[in-house]
Amino acid sequence: MAASARSIARLFCLLGVSFFGTSAVWAQQWVVTPSHADGIYKVGEPIEWSVQWKGDGAPASVNYDIKKGDLNEIANGSVTLSNGAGKIESKLDQPGTLFLEVKSKAADGKDLRGLGGAVAAPGEIKPAAKRPDDFDAFWASKIDELQAVPPDPKLESVDSGKAGVQYWHITMNNIRGTHIQGQLARPEKGDKFPALLIVQWAGVYGLQKPWVTDRASDGWLVLNIEPHDLPIDKPEAFYKEQFDGPLKNYWAIGNDDREKSYFLRMYLSCYRAAEYLAQRPDWDGKVLVVNGGSQGGLQALMVAGIELKITACTAIVPAGCDMRGPEAGCQPGWPQWYFKTDGKDADKVHRASEYYDVANFVSRIKCPVLVGLGLIDEICPPEATLATMSQITAPKEIIILPYGDHPNTNNSHEPYTKRCWNAWLPDLVHDKPAPVQAGSF
Repeated sequence: MAASARSIARLFCLLGVSFFGTSAVWAQQWVVTPSHADGIYKVGEPIEWSVQWKGDGAPASVNYDIKKGDLNEIANGSVTLSNGAGKIESKLDQPGTLFLEVKSKAADGKDLRGLGGAVAAPGEIKPAAKRPDDFDAFWASKIDELQAVPPDPKLESVDSGKAGVQYWHITMNNIRGTHIQGQLARPEKGDKFPALLIVQWAGVYGLQKPWVTDRASDGWLVLNIEPHDLPIDKPEAFYKEQFDGPLKNYWAIGNDDREKSYFLRMYLSCYRAAEYLAQRPDWDGKVLVVNGGSQGGLQALMVAGIELKITACTAIVPAGCDMRGPEAGCQPGWPQWYFKTDGKDADKVHRASEYYDVANFVSRIKCPVLVGLGLIDEICPPEATLATMSQITAPKEIIILPYGDHPNTNNSHEPYTKRCWNAWLPDLVHDKPAPVQAGSF
C-alpha cells in the first residue's frame, strides 16, 4: 500500500529531511552506481561506485563523504571527473554498510546530491544491545493490562463505494482510556475469509477508503487502523492541527519511561486489532497477515513477534530497528530515540528504547516474513534494519534495494513491491504457503 505523496513529503519536511539530485526534482543530477549491481560485497572486498553527472554543465570535480553505518565518517574528499564521470572506492573490513554522498551546487545555488550504498556480509550484522532480561515479562504484563479492558468494538456501516464490498468504521477500547479507530472491509458474498491487518506509516493523517476496499475486492477481510486515537475521516486541516499541536514530535513523547512512551498504546492497538480479526466469525481461521511500511513496518514486525496467530508478515523500510545502534557505530532507525534526549536523562531514554526496539521482537516471530530495505535510506538506515533482520529465525525473504531510499524515489522499492503485491499476498489470500525465495540470508 503506497503512501500518499503529500503526506509523505510533509512528514519528511517536518523531520528535516530533504532529497535532492533525483530526476523527479532537477533536470541536473548525480547518478551513483555500485560496481556490484545488488550492492552486496564480501568483507574486505573492494567497493567501487561510478559517479555520473546527468545534464548540462558537467563539473570538473565532485566532493564526497563516506559514512560507516550512515553515522561515522570514514572518508571524504573530491574526485576529478572526465566528461562528468568518475569513480570512488572504499571497503568494509567487517560486516556493515557504507553510505556515500556526493555533493555539488547547481547554477542557481541549489544543492545537488547523489547517494550510493553498499553492504558487506548482510547476514552477519548484529544489534548493538542485548534484549533486556525482563523484556518478555514486561510485554506480557502490558498485554494483561490490555486484556483487562473490554474491547467493545463498535461498527458503523458506511457505503463502500465499491460493488461487492461491505465497509465499516470501527472503534475499540485501548488501555488507559484511549481508543483504536480504523476501517474494516470484506467481500459482500461469502462466509469465511483470510484476514489482513494494515498498519500505518508515520505522521498524522486520515485513512483512505480504497486502502481496505481494494483489498476486500481481492478476497480479504481487512482491517486498517490509525496509529493515533483520532477519527479516520476528518479534513486535512484537522490532522495538521493535531500534528502541530498535541501530537507534535509524538515519537519522542514519554521516551524516557517504558510505561509512558507514546508507542505503548500504538503497539497494543496492533495486538488488539489482530486479536479482533482472529475472533471474528467471518475469519477463515487459517490466514492472518500483517502489512505495513516505515512506522507501519515497525508495527507489523513488532506485532508478528507478540501475536502468534499471525501467519505472515510483510514490511517495507521498517522503522524502529537497533535503537542503541550508535553504541556499535550505526545510525538507529527512526524514531532515533538515542538522540531525542533534550531535557531528559539520556540513559533512561536509551534503556526505555530497548523495550520498543523491533530487534527485540523479531526473534519471537514464528511466521514467514518478507522485508524490503534500501541501501540509501536516510530515515531507516540499512545497517540498523539488517542487524534486526538477522535476529529472525522464521522463514524470511529479505530484499536489499541497492537504490532504495525511504520515499521510494523513482520507484526504488519496486522489487519488494512486486514480491509483496504480485506474489506473497496473492498466494496468501488463497491459503497457499508464503512463497519465500531461497537465498535470503
